[in-house]
Amino acid sequence: MSLDNIQLPASVIQDLYKKSLVLSDKKPSAKVEKPSDTVSFNILGNNQQKILILVADEETLYLPDEQLNFLMGILTACKLTMQDVAIVNTRKNTNISYTNFAAALKSAVIILFGVETSIIELPLQFPNYQIQAYNNQTYLSAPPLTVLQNDKAEKTRLWLCLKQLFSL
Repeated sequence: MSLDNIQLPASVIQDLYKKSLVLSDKKPSAKVEKPSDTVSFNILGNNQQKILILVADEETLYLPDEQLNFLMGILTACKLTMQDVAIVNTRKNTNISYTNFAAALKSAVIILFGVETSIIELPLQFPNYQIQAYNNQTYLSAPPLTVLQNDKAEKTRLWLCLKQLFSL
């Protein structure tokens, strides 16, 4: 038997061409399936540990070099790398909401640097440096990285939260 003469049963052919354009007498069903990852973001990092870092910068796609280097220092102190996190600039992405992050990135920990909770449509507010659990995710809000870089007291407060958050 050669490959040119294969005959498939009608049920197999039907399964192969379920979503092709064919006129039929059947009425379309009311149920519409949406793929779960229809929302995509410009992310920096590989998100292996499901840690999302949200920033807000108008100038660059992610962060200016100085702030990125400072953030890399924070990650190193937490025993994390760019492989572990996903950095998203809220000013350069659309469809920014905590539900979209949960669906697309499956984030377990979300750290907001200078991003208000209302920007990501989070239905609660909490002060900076308070670890907050919601929707099977853990949130930590902090001032922008530019503020943290120049203020030792703010760095100390952030470090205390990060130690608790990552069990350091």
